[in-house]
Amino acid sequence: MRRKIMKCIENEINPMIASHGGRIELVDYLNNDVYIEMSGGCQGCSASSATLSDGVERILRDNFGDDVREIIDVTNHNAGSNPYYE
Repeated sequence: MRRKIMKCIENEINPMIASHGGRIELVDYLNNDVYIEMSGGCQGCSASSATLSDGVERILRDNFGDDVREIIDVTNHNAGSNPYYE
């Protein structure tokens, strides 16, 4: 399942957020919970929670249904120094 989630993130999610300088990595998949970390323009961005709920979560649930219970953001958003806004 980890490989499938990583492939989905690489092929569907990261291209979507790359235009804002963002990137998402799978940290872990444990007990049907997906742990992700945001970087680039997503780290520290005030819209990162919307990206997570409206984009990442929707795509993962559409692709994996009941195999995904919760998506947990483990990003240290306070460390972000260059969120993208134009």
